[in-house]
Amino acid sequence: MSSAETPTPTPAPSPSRPRPIRRLPLAGVLRLNKPSDIWFKPATSVVVSAAVPNLTLLALGRLDLAMYTMAGSLCALYAHNLPYAARARALAWVVLGMLASLAVALLTASLTSSAAVLVAVGALLAAAQKTLCDATRIGPPGHLILTFISSASLFAPQHLGQIPGHLALTAGAGAVAWLVGMAPALVRPHGPERRATARALNAAAAYVSAEGGARERARAGAAAAVHAAWQSLLATGNSGAARRALERLVVRAEVALAAPADTDPALLRDWAAGLSGTGPVPRINHAHAHEVDDEVLGVEAELALGKPSLWRRLAPGSPLLPVALRTAVGCALAGYGSLALGIGRPYWALVTAASLYQANVTLTWNRTVQRVAGNLAGVLVFAAVVPLAHAGQIFVVLFCLLFSFGAEAFISRNYWLGSVCVTPMALLITEFARTQEAGELITDRVVDTLVGALLGIVAAVIVTNRRAADHIELALEATDRAREAAERTLAAPRPEPGALEAARRRLAAALVELRAADDTAAGEWWQRALPEERVVTAEQAGHRTLAATVRRATLRTVRNPENADEHRGGTDARENTRA
Repeated sequence: MSSAETPTPTPAPSPSRPRPIRRLPLAGVLRLNKPSDIWFKPATSVVVSAAVPNLTLLALGRLDLAMYTMAGSLCALYAHNLPYAARARALAWVVLGMLASLAVALLTASLTSSAAVLVAVGALLAAAQKTLCDATRIGPPGHLILTFISSASLFAPQHLGQIPGHLALTAGAGAVAWLVGMAPALVRPHGPERRATARALNAAAAYVSAEGGARERARAGAAAAVHAAWQSLLATGNSGAARRALERLVVRAEVALAAPADTDPALLRDWAAGLSGTGPVPRINHAHAHEVDDEVLGVEAELALGKPSLWRRLAPGSPLLPVALRTAVGCALAGYGSLALGIGRPYWALVTAASLYQANVTLTWNRTVQRVAGNLAGVLVFAAVVPLAHAGQIFVVLFCLLFSFGAEAFISRNYWLGSVCVTPMALLITEFARTQEAGELITDRVVDTLVGALLGIVAAVIVTNRRAADHIELALEATDRAREAAERTLAAPRPEPGALEAARRRLAAALVELRAADDTAAGEWWQRALPEERVVTAEQAGHRTLAATVRRATLRTVRNPENADEHRGGTDARENTRA
């Protein structure tokens, strides 16, 4: 192996320095971001999913049951980033999770009227929902919808005989949500994978074009986008021509990260633009085609390895468990604080606390500021529309649909902006059963928001998460193992087909996890000294090894042009297939 292919040895780590506590920021917390490229998909899905059962109940004169159908309809918010094979499974699990959460809440409500018991059950449910959603990485909106529905149901009057019928309504609405979520597959069956690939290409182009201090941030973002694209392709459940064509493009994005000087960012952006719509996947030219065939074998090798089980992610020592404890403690404090103040709806304080908890204290503080700002603005919106909503139940339904659309349209810009729509929607849902006095609703919501936010952030600070630093150590070990495996593969004169590419991608995934673990611990309070210099050293060594794998692939082609010709011929035949 030439010297160009040999990764630079890893320097000995330097002693770690204690990282100071970060200040809790205010500047920039409410700044608006660019909207999500698929914001309209969850927005339209939830409107259609909710409109069908709600308008049916309105026609039957039973809008008082709409809370149970909304539980199923809101499942349509999930899994829009997943390929359709994986989405079908994920949506089914979300609906089952909603049914299980609702069943526990309704059963508890039918067996006891003790507010103290109800708050305790709500806090435990919120912690369980948070943990499972994080462990499965279901994505936005995470546990919040499940917690909102189950907490509200705990405080709704209930009898044992009513539970089967109410759960049946939720299941029916959940089935509608599943059909709505899967419907786009009929028109654009590879849409999610194409979008993930386009994001990877655009992120790689941004990295290649970046300069100065922005370059490292762009590199981290591009690495995460490429990793997400591979995960999307691995989740498709098939190895047909469409996936192979997209794999070629993700390979080019990956190569751009390792060899930015040899990459044309305009070409990457052109390929990304060509992935919109339902046309054929853009073709890579002959000069790049040889880099793909072994990569396909690497994908198959990675599929054969499988993923860690859910139980392994929840095992003792998991970094998810301290956050679960925070959620349970914070929700309980918020609920009991609301009860102590004599508020009639402690579940609002509980849900407020549950919505705050992010990966670390700093991010939790950001969410707290956003939640309070959005809720206070949202009650003003509710005050403006409630006179018209009281004019007839049809207006309640229409406003709920409007605000559910607005919430998904705005929430990717910033959480507080989405909350401006979520708050009046949640208040209007309480109007399904009966018209209530607006002033009382607004007062209760404001007080519960402030109580939940205050006690929620207190719990985040006092319930320490020392395992954030432990997770860095685990991520460092995983990165070192992945780098050493890639270097062994590099050293082999004739690696097994696909072995080099699979090793490279596992190293890339380990580096993404390491960066996420370090960012999480960086915003956590009460930490022991963090291994900052070891993280930097591991990242630098890992990136050098990734670059070496790309150079090895290039040198292999130069030394074996006849193999490259074979690859090109095979690729040309496949590239003529429309994906």
